[in-house]
Amino acid sequence: MDEDTDRKKEPAILEGDDAQAHGFDDHLVEESAADIRSDRLAKLDRLRAGGVDVYPYRFDRDRTLAELRGSFGELEAGTETDAEVRVAGRVMLKRGQGRLTFVTLRDRDGQVQLFVSQGLLGKEIFAEFNDLDRGDWIGVVGTIMVTKKGELSVKVTGYELLSKALRPLPDKWKGLSDIDQRYRQRYVDLIVNEEARQTFLIRTLAVQAIRDRMRARGYLEVETPVLSLTQGGATARPFVTHYNALDLDSYLRIALELPLKRLLVGGMDAVFEIGRVFRNEGLDTRHNPEFTMIESYEAFVDYTEMMTLVEDLVSSAALASIGRTTVEVRQTEVDLAPPYRRATMIDLIAEYTGVNVHPSMAVGALQQTLSDLGIGFDPKWGPGRLVVEIYDERVESELIAPTFVLDHPREISPLAKAHRSDPMLVERFELVVGGRELANAYSELNDPVDQLARFQVEAAMKAAGDAEAGDVDLDYVRALEYGMPPAGGMGMGIDRLAMLLSEVDSIREVILFPTLRPEAGLDESDFSVSPPTNSN
Repeated sequence: MDEDTDRKKEPAILEGDDAQAHGFDDHLVEESAADIRSDRLAKLDRLRAGGVDVYPYRFDRDRTLAELRGSFGELEAGTETDAEVRVAGRVMLKRGQGRLTFVTLRDRDGQVQLFVSQGLLGKEIFAEFNDLDRGDWIGVVGTIMVTKKGELSVKVTGYELLSKALRPLPDKWKGLSDIDQRYRQRYVDLIVNEEARQTFLIRTLAVQAIRDRMRARGYLEVETPVLSLTQGGATARPFVTHYNALDLDSYLRIALELPLKRLLVGGMDAVFEIGRVFRNEGLDTRHNPEFTMIESYEAFVDYTEMMTLVEDLVSSAALASIGRTTVEVRQTEVDLAPPYRRATMIDLIAEYTGVNVHPSMAVGALQQTLSDLGIGFDPKWGPGRLVVEIYDERVESELIAPTFVLDHPREISPLAKAHRSDPMLVERFELVVGGRELANAYSELNDPVDQLARFQVEAAMKAAGDAEAGDVDLDYVRALEYGMPPAGGMGMGIDRLAMLLSEVDSIREVILFPTLRPEAGLDESDFSVSPPTNSN
């Protein structure tokens, strides 16, 4: 049968969405995953015995599938061209009818239909092509055409197997339905779940936009140590490891703050870092033990400038990643375009609870207020900590629209400058969106005497059993004694920003490989080679 005859036999259901809907391999549904793997191992052996390199070193493609669509996407239905292309991707769907086979090929950027004709390839190579499995990677040479229904396609003139997939992809209809399996086998999740791929594209574009904005504002990007001999920069329980060469215990950093502020002392007056931090705390929808933050510090400004910076970063990240500033949060449309509401923590507590509190109040009076509100507390907490507990329990979750929560108690902010109009407070804000903290910022404390005193309070709390309290970082105090200019500093959670922009509720959805318990039952027996149950 010649090529023209093959072309006339093209079935309508194999074009566009219908091809995708009907394109999984029906015979695979009947078999177990173990049987399929055994069959594919046997197929692998046959290919190797026939001299096929099933895992070659490279394939020289000349464009991505998105670039292919960009170049030829405007062709009219029924067009045939002589334009030859070299593309590569994974076989996602395959359907044959007689001497025609249609394949959906996907790479990172897009997908395209392959039009495969026995009349063009010859009977032997056509049969070899049809022996490919869903999940295999292939390189393709062919010419551009558009089917009568307008489906852009590559008419295959040659192909090369680039990587043989031994395990079957999840069923087209059921997908990867187990949530834990999605996180544990993210490599499979990304293959079959378009939403997962889109989420991580949003995250990538958001981070890129943040970097672009920081550089445009004159900040230098730097890198600081992950290991530290002191615990500090935030209130959190650290991970402890051992440095064999020095025979010293050290901490994985819980924040980026103190090294970056040392750079201000050194004259680098606007710096930022995007990096991993580690906190030895619980796992839930909002927390992962390792996560990503951006922290930035700028000389000669205060926390008001940090509000402007945060508004710029969040709105720019939204526009770059999702093309708009509106997102849906808890069935409510939220606009991330500036300006954001600004309100003090004290005023917000009054607004949402009807009580007036202040860190200057007696501890007993504040304890009674918490009791009246039905909020538990630790009797060892000071007045500032008690005030914050009211906010945490009754206010934060109610703040859906972007809100700068200003002027926190000094007691819980050891690195922030005292408020210029109220020494019981500090010049600090948290940005809250959708009931979740997104960013935290200060007018930075640069008084070495005050800083040492606050470190000593922290160290006393740690000695009394508070695992989240910090150490006295004498080198940092020494750095301040050389003089740090007035400065504003900011930290923002990249993972929580990605959650907001992707409109997902779990931090595990935006971390490629979230922390999980060890997988039960996985051992080498799952990888043993067993005889095939049948032969394809």
